[in-house]
Amino acid sequence: MGIWLASASQRRAQILQERFGEIHIEALGGVDETPPLGSVSSQVLTICRRKADFVKTNHGYQAVIVADTMVNDPDDPNMALGKATNESEATSMLERLSGRQHKVWSATGIQICGDWTFFVEYAMVEFQELESSVIKELIQSGSWVGKAGSYDLAGAMGEYAKLVEGDELTVLGFAPSALRLVV
Repeated sequence: MGIWLASASQRRAQILQERFGEIHIEALGGVDETPPLGSVSSQVLTICRRKADFVKTNHGYQAVIVADTMVNDPDDPNMALGKATNESEATSMLERLSGRQHKVWSATGIQICGDWTFFVEYAMVEFQELESSVIKELIQSGSWVGKAGSYDLAGAMGEYAKLVEGDELTVLGFAPSALRLVV
């Protein structure tokens, strides 16, 4: 059988389907996504490896893909802005990122023939200064739900943010080098 995306991310599924056609999409349950201590790059890699540890052997797929994405707090290289759990947290994150640049880290693990290979890459994103009415609009749109840093560059936030370094694919949920491994 083909590719299994072990993720609930609709954005990741869309990206893989556009590149590879039909894929199996099934999220992993029970993975501890609590960020460990250390740099955001090491945090995102650790969580990606935890996801890989939950993939059962003998799954029958030629390739399995796991991924995680985190937004770096612009003031602290060891602090990640994860997924907000409510509108108040999402608003706070957007206010923190407003008018600033920040790194977005994505880790991707690919299992081919039973062996895992991991990739970690970052991209730099810059937000315009966001007026409170814009933040309110973004929050009401629901585009923040399930997104690291409470925004979707390919969604509503695309009007107010721009990629200044790196690959957009990194911001959308994959380390680009990893997808070049899957043929």
